[in-house]
Amino acid sequence: MSKSPLLLYPDPGLRRAADPVERFDAALESLAEQVRGTLARVGAIGLTAPHIGRLQRLVVLRLEPGEPTTTYVNPEILWASPERQAHTEGSVSMPGIAESVERAARITLRYRDLDGTPREESAEGFRAACLQHECDQLDGIFWIDRLSRLRRERALKRFVKLRRTDR
Repeated sequence: MSKSPLLLYPDPGLRRAADPVERFDAALESLAEQVRGTLARVGAIGLTAPHIGRLQRLVVLRLEPGEPTTTYVNPEILWASPERQAHTEGSVSMPGIAESVERAARITLRYRDLDGTPREESAEGFRAACLQHECDQLDGIFWIDRLSRLRRERALKRFVKLRRTDR
């Protein structure tokens, strides 16, 4: 399985919006393979092409170790419930930091598979939160942007401190 280097916060690539995928070909399959390989290597639940420096709208998700991955190309949230639910979130691009983030409890997502076939999926709970987190990343919104200013500043201070002690 092909693997790629992972961008780490505060790399500016994590703040750039990804471009829609227009060609469903061997290059897209190769990109998906790189994202899947990196996801497995770093032990992530979800990973986007921008996490490995490729600004394409591609997400790979695997909620449980050993379960198959699902690949979402050009995902778009069509509907989000008004009910909110909090889940602990973090990012492999910002290791060691996690915070509670409130998101829609249920969503409906439209996407394409690797062959370009249109698909739709309804998700709730943790899966819905993960899909919203990864769609944000495709839009250049890093997960800490969903925190209050005070919680974001505290998380950033902890991250800086962790990075100093890791060296």
